[in-house]
Amino acid sequence: MNTLEKRAIKAEVGRAKPPAHELVYQQLRARILFGDIAPGQAVTIQGLIETLGAGMTPVREAIRRLTSDGALEFQGNRRVCVPKLTLESIEEIDFMRKSLEPELTRRAAERADQGQIGMLVEIDTALDSAISLGDVNGYLEHNYQFHATLYSIANAPVMAAVADRLWLRFGPSLRVVCGRFGTQNLPDKHHALLDALRNRDAFLAGQSMKEDVEQGMMQIRAALELSPARN
Repeated sequence: MNTLEKRAIKAEVGRAKPPAHELVYQQLRARILFGDIAPGQAVTIQGLIETLGAGMTPVREAIRRLTSDGALEFQGNRRVCVPKLTLESIEEIDFMRKSLEPELTRRAAERADQGQIGMLVEIDTALDSAISLGDVNGYLEHNYQFHATLYSIANAPVMAAVADRLWLRFGPSLRVVCGRFGTQNLPDKHHALLDALRNRDAFLAGQSMKEDVEQGMMQIRAALELSPARN
């Protein structure tokens, strides 16, 4: 179980004991989001039951929800897989991300208080440490946490929910990017973004996020083009 899974479960437990199907959903979602299940890798439902240590019913419910989110697809014979990205789907995701995420960032810049900015700085410091150490898991988890925390500050739940679903579509491929290019060359516009938040410069914050998205999607596109499956 990774760090974000533990934090999510701990937070839920702090409120009230969550139902088993919600815990299983969050665990499987995290495994997909951070590339523990590689795009195109088929896994059996029984295998997921054993891996997650859960019963058939909550695993099936988690699969149903994640299939609805576009994060999984059925392959028959009781198998599911994380869909592979195509160049066409990357173009769609790129357009959607550049439409949503800079706007969420602009809204966050108008609302963020010093405590929230400090929380983002703490996450980004951990992200920088993961990059310097070549810690792929740490990079993936803290990068997602930075974006998810920022978008929660925007107080635009409909847009944030759509953005989060998009992360389920391209997030698994970020591990492929790390495998191709390592962590040292990964894009990071977060420092400029944080400066903009401190100055309440919504325009510059949104522009920094747009550049962050463009660089990230460019890396995913490059990794896909280098994939042996395309040769």
